[in-house]
Amino acid sequence: MLNYPLTLDLYDHSQACKKEAVMGKYDKFFNSKKKSEESLSPEEAIAAIAVVTAAADSSLEEVDPEFLADILWGLVDIYEEYSDDELLEKLDKVIAIAEENGVGALFNTARDVLTDELVLDAYAAGVSVLIDEDELRIPKGKTTLLKKLQEAMGIDDEEAQEVMDEVIATFEEVDEDFAEDEDETELEEDSNPNVYESPSGNFIVLIPVEISEGGRIQTQEGSVNFSDDSGTLLRIDYYPISSKQTEEIDSVGQEEYLRSLLLNKYVPQTIVANLPDAQVKHTEYHEDILQGAYFVLVDMPEVSTITKTGNNGTATKSNAYRGLLAFIYDNFLYVVSSQRSFFDGEKPGSLEEEAEGIKQNLLNFVDTIEFT
Repeated sequence: MLNYPLTLDLYDHSQACKKEAVMGKYDKFFNSKKKSEESLSPEEAIAAIAVVTAAADSSLEEVDPEFLADILWGLVDIYEEYSDDELLEKLDKVIAIAEENGVGALFNTARDVLTDELVLDAYAAGVSVLIDEDELRIPKGKTTLLKKLQEAMGIDDEEAQEVMDEVIATFEEVDEDFAEDEDETELEEDSNPNVYESPSGNFIVLIPVEISEGGRIQTQEGSVNFSDDSGTLLRIDYYPISSKQTEEIDSVGQEEYLRSLLLNKYVPQTIVANLPDAQVKHTEYHEDILQGAYFVLVDMPEVSTITKTGNNGTATKSNAYRGLLAFIYDNFLYVVSSQRSFFDGEKPGSLEEEAEGIKQNLLNFVDTIEFT
């Protein structure tokens, strides 16, 4: 009789120790004193919380930027106007900070940036990373981590529950929309299984990736992006030309207009703003291509992030060249782009060779576009 209660006491003590060990497991992430000297924007701070949460129960090496980008783009309103490339570049930046300074330093740096209005958005980003997408709930094994994140961000239980409910409701809506899209796709599959049609009705194009083998089509207003895990990246941006723009083209000429558009607007706003080390390396104008087309080659160091099966499914960074071809067709301005990534230590050829190769790849892709 004397031994039985003693055994229970030892069991209770063992369980308490295990609980303390689990809680202590996250101290290096949420109780660190370190900070990064590199500043973060509010958008980057929210992305950083997603990265910290994803890394806390695995490792930083296992964090998949593309998975996080998909979740954040669909969940957090602040990213609605971001392209996939822009969001991936922000995730690359915060992951690089964590690699250099530690995940705890990244969390502290992000937490200091977040205003009261954005703290709940950031917590929602963390919750979304932990959601079981099949059962639409937080797995039992992740509840301790979520509680530690909540406490570290100073969020009370009622607010935390509200955020969790909203995140789960959003996932449910996405599932419903996806199911509806699948139904619509099945209905259309017989007629145009390999063709993408612009919502504006200005073009159709053969889909250049294999959807059945992991190829992706990502769209937003005025843009469609085709990519896959082997490094394919082709994009079409399109804008209706206003009467004011027509006057400007008539005034300065088509070559100067397209040159200024790419070098003074598109490249700075779409690429350099998110990748400061990117540089234009080559430009040329062709009067005989598409009734006048301007080509630009941009060098983008350590920008390409894809998930490679041969790399155990982990994300891989590499240097890349991005080719851009701007032209006008039937009152629409087009910027078609193609990216060439250099993986596994691959060295680029001469600048002239690379520029010619990417330009030819772009022209081959443009040949598959039917303007309507």
